[in-house]
Amino acid sequence: MATHYLEFEKPIAELEAKIAELSHLAPTSGSFETEIAALRKKADALRVKTYANLDPWMRTQVARHPQRPHLVDYLDSLFTDFVELHGDRQFGDDQAIIGGLARFRGQPVVVMGHEKGHDTQTRITHNFGMARPEGYRKAVRLMDMAEQFGLPVLTFVDTAGAYPGLGAEERGQAEAIARSTERGLTLGVPSIATVTGEGGSGGAIAIAAASRVLMLEHSIYSVISPEGAAGILWRDGARARDAAMAMKITAPDLMAMKIVDRVIPEPLGGAHTARETAIQSVGDVLEDELKTLSTLSADQIRKARADRFYAIGRLG
Repeated sequence: MATHYLEFEKPIAELEAKIAELSHLAPTSGSFETEIAALRKKADALRVKTYANLDPWMRTQVARHPQRPHLVDYLDSLFTDFVELHGDRQFGDDQAIIGGLARFRGQPVVVMGHEKGHDTQTRITHNFGMARPEGYRKAVRLMDMAEQFGLPVLTFVDTAGAYPGLGAEERGQAEAIARSTERGLTLGVPSIATVTGEGGSGGAIAIAAASRVLMLEHSIYSVISPEGAAGILWRDGARARDAAMAMKITAPDLMAMKIVDRVIPEPLGGAHTARETAIQSVGDVLEDELKTLSTLSADQIRKARADRFYAIGRLG
């Protein structure tokens, strides 16, 4: 898979293109080992410097990177015996949210999350991760099942927001999001939400009202997209960068405000540069958090979750 470089990574891309060119010429034009080594060192140093100084808009671009691991990648690497459950038993099956029963490192769980797709066809199939009401009603169905059988719930959040189309509104999008959020808050089993890319608006919180909320280092989590905020504040979506800088949507900001509980470090350059390493890091943190939550009773889980959300925004 060809590497997709972001706008702010162009200087790195130029160095790596030169490295590739010299590597290609080496067999026929003599050795360029010294030159290649020097360029690699320079590219590595530039990448370290760049990623040590990301602003919120740069992080937004990393969170949206098309090669970033998606739900299906986490399912393939972290879970076994996955059985997908389809439909909301009311209208249809929304493929923007995929979920079912699985084993996570040997432990039975309910797992679900947004799936954006990785190419044109799958992105259309999964509606770019923007769920309709039936997706959130499917989520409620899965959470009901988890409580019935005493299974932990693991959710993976990666959406620009819930689908705003006419059909979704006609079928009760707001009510479906509210019901899903409510069900997450009242679960008597451990629940852990991980923001792996974009955590956009109610479409994200609907499956992120969990006992613990985790974020990958370069993911974002916000009440509205930077473009949407710019459109409201300045009537100019082109000012998305200004909005991102002001909104406090990055993992460090959200940790400071106690909106998320833990930040999971990513490989240098983002999760897409070492996908399996990033995925396994998420798995290790999930395993650690589950061990802690598994010692609590249903009443303790509900109280701790309520206390967690009531504390957000509290002054003093």
